[in-house]
Amino acid sequence: MHKTLIAAACAAVLAGCAGTGPSGSASDAAVRAKAVETMKTSFKERGIAKLDRLDQDETQSVCSQYSTAAPPKEVAERIEKANMALVKPPSDGKYLGDWKRGEQIAQRGTGFQYSDTRETPVGGNCYACHELSKAEISYGTIGPSLHNFAKIRGYGPDIQKYAWGKVYNAHAYTACSFMPRFGAQGILSEQQLKDVVALLMDPESPVNK
Repeated sequence: MHKTLIAAACAAVLAGCAGTGPSGSASDAAVRAKAVETMKTSFKERGIAKLDRLDQDETQSVCSQYSTAAPPKEVAERIEKANMALVKPPSDGKYLGDWKRGEQIAQRGTGFQYSDTRETPVGGNCYACHELSKAEISYGTIGPSLHNFAKIRGYGPDIQKYAWGKVYNAHAYTACSFMPRFGAQGILSEQQLKDVVALLMDPESPVNK
């Protein structure tokens, strides 16, 4: 599993230990320290999966302090602003790739796991959280349905830019999102990001049928 996915799981565990917000009490600090110690003791390096996957960046660290409630408005705004600054547009200014390749990426869950190698094709694992088309018989529901994504929102450049940004760094739009930061964390390449955005935006994509 990729570092950002491991860290997200760690954040969930830490959040469960910390309650609904940072209290700063000694007991909270002790519980969090114990949780980190337990995770680092139980997680062993294997293959390409290294211990640095347990390290949290600033966004993950802040988000892990909130569990049953969303972060306060001012905290959420700070997180979204910081992450929006990390969103980089495509180098050639074109947001769309090949939706057929994007579909393969969305339906593939390989990459960054201990059983993979650095040459293993990386997938987006999108189906684990989203419905992509009505033809699917199995999909996750952690995230909203993406069926008819562009058919509902439109196919114009503003929606293309939004889709790119959302896939690139979801925290820029929804603080403490469960969605991996596919671009900001280097999970998917620029071309892969374009292909996934095309899956969402192309009128011929099964997403929009």
